[in-house]
Amino acid sequence: MKSIIVLGAQWGDEGKGKIVDIYSEFADMIVRSTGGNNAGHTLVVKGEKFIFHLIPSGILHPGKKCIIANGVVIDPKVLLMEIDRLKERGYLKDDAQLKIGLLANIILPYHILLDKAREEKLGSRKIGTTARGIGPCYEDKIARVGIRACDLLRPDTFAEKLRANLEAKNFLLKNYFGGEEVPFQPTCDEYLAYGERLKTHLIDTSLFINEEIARGAKVLFEGAQGTLLDIDHGTYPFVTSSNTTAGGACTGSGVGPTKIGGVIGVSKAYATRVGGGPFPTELFDEEGQKIRDRGNEYGSTTGRPRRCGWFDAPVVRYANRLNGLAGVALTKLDVLSGLPSVKVCVAYEIDGVRREQVPLSLTEFEAAKPVYEKVEGWKEDISSAREFGDLPKAARKYVQVIEEVTAVEVSLVSVGPDRNQTIVRRNPFRA
Repeated sequence: MKSIIVLGAQWGDEGKGKIVDIYSEFADMIVRSTGGNNAGHTLVVKGEKFIFHLIPSGILHPGKKCIIANGVVIDPKVLLMEIDRLKERGYLKDDAQLKIGLLANIILPYHILLDKAREEKLGSRKIGTTARGIGPCYEDKIARVGIRACDLLRPDTFAEKLRANLEAKNFLLKNYFGGEEVPFQPTCDEYLAYGERLKTHLIDTSLFINEEIARGAKVLFEGAQGTLLDIDHGTYPFVTSSNTTAGGACTGSGVGPTKIGGVIGVSKAYATRVGGGPFPTELFDEEGQKIRDRGNEYGSTTGRPRRCGWFDAPVVRYANRLNGLAGVALTKLDVLSGLPSVKVCVAYEIDGVRREQVPLSLTEFEAAKPVYEKVEGWKEDISSAREFGDLPKAARKYVQVIEEVTAVEVSLVSVGPDRNQTIVRRNPFRA
């Protein structure tokens, strides 16, 4: 395949950063197309830990072109911090390696303040936002009052747009939420300075990506969050503010779907979720805590403990339906080692009726009771396995059960956090 999309097949936090890093070796370009710094992609290379919120995970591979496309909402302060940290650690030696879409919308201080104020006001009904300003920024984008990266290069245009937005946002912050206002001049000066630092990276990314594809480049599109958090198809309102599906990768990057060769869905060998919303297989017992601790299930962006549960096959089947998955990259299989048995949710029971598919009604999803298939566990440490045959029989059986109940091939199995702790059964770039 010339170009592939890697995205989350559950509720996010599936381990996409590591998978993108692995496949980046075979790609010429890595494109981040949606979301913002609410994403947190963690990878470990030779024992060294990296966390990326905006920059594509492929940046650690020398010579790879990395793109932050128009569909991403960018906090320039966070982005510049990531750039500086990478350079301090010996990466991103050439600014030309990272390109940023001129049409990407910019997160401003009032977006973050509004995000926090709204969540606080919701109280027990809160969504579980990361409070990074992502939602309010996307709202402005849809309302056609957003400020884009290209505006940072035109001081008069930026000042005019900022002043108009502050008039409305400050009124809301002060009079409805009873909070602080955002000052005009310091904000204007701060963000124009960001634009000055970023201008060497800003280009027409859609044109650049399409020209590179025409030249034969292999492109890897890096998804953010997970399919079940998609604004149109996820567990609304407990979703993110962007399209996390394969279609979102196309619209966010400005690349037509006919140029995509395949889609890889990333899924944990169990399930996790952050924030509110339905989660039928959630565990509240010692076993759930064991998975959380062994899997280090604490958010890389917020530090919040993730809700943990058994693998949910209807969710991955749903992700397959929405994205047309060519394969699943199964992560953190090693976390399940030592458990006497593991479970796979194969269906739900809702109002006494067995349901094979994810219910679209939030009320029904919250009422869903998992129907489990139990699989024998394994005691062996599998972190050194590099071939599928190296896994214990029970672990191989578990993977095979997942393939059967999701009807999707498991093309990769991760058995540890490091880049080399991986079993590649089929490489999509060589398929």
